[in-house]
Amino acid sequence: MKNLQKYSNKTKAAFVLLIVMLIVLLSNFNTLQNSKKTNENINTIHKDRLVVARYIFQYGNELHSIKANTLETKLDDTQKNDKIKTSFQSIQNLDRLYLKTVLTPKEKIFFTTFQVSCSAINQESQNNNWFQVRQSCNRALQSLELLSKIQIEEGQSKLTQSNALHSGNTLLGELQIGLLVILGGCALYLLLIKKKKITIKIPESPSSN
Repeated sequence: MKNLQKYSNKTKAAFVLLIVMLIVLLSNFNTLQNSKKTNENINTIHKDRLVVARYIFQYGNELHSIKANTLETKLDDTQKNDKIKTSFQSIQNLDRLYLKTVLTPKEKIFFTTFQVSCSAINQESQNNNWFQVRQSCNRALQSLELLSKIQIEEGQSKLTQSNALHSGNTLLGELQIGLLVILGGCALYLLLIKKKKITIKIPESPSSN
């Protein structure tokens, strides 16, 4: 009976240990997955939002340069076309970089609208229609403004998601600490507990007098 009780305590301890270790293992796996997602969000914010925001700034500079050239009285039409052609080539180079990033469906629509305005700028400049060039520049700048807002919204969304994952990791970490404390307490209890010893008192034999 004594051996059976001893075996039962070991089985219970092993079972509790197995459950706790399984919970800790699953928590660690979930924490690793959350960390991976957080890292992906950070990379997305950098590659597809911050870098794109820089492209948008460069687009804006080229468009303002085109508008300024159309108003430059010291330049003839040929000189204006040469300068606008250079700016348009820079815009096309930026297009290739922009299209390598991940675009949302809404962003694709606005970027297509932007490219249409840029194509109009190129066509109208060849016809020396400077007023229409400026109008197309204004439309392109409006598209850039909408694209810029998307970068802010998407960046904020990824940041919110990362903060939520971080909070989840914190809770899982606290859970793991709690489970390990409980496990340590159980182990300490099993080490320190003393089983009551049953002593059988044998009566003394009657003295022979």
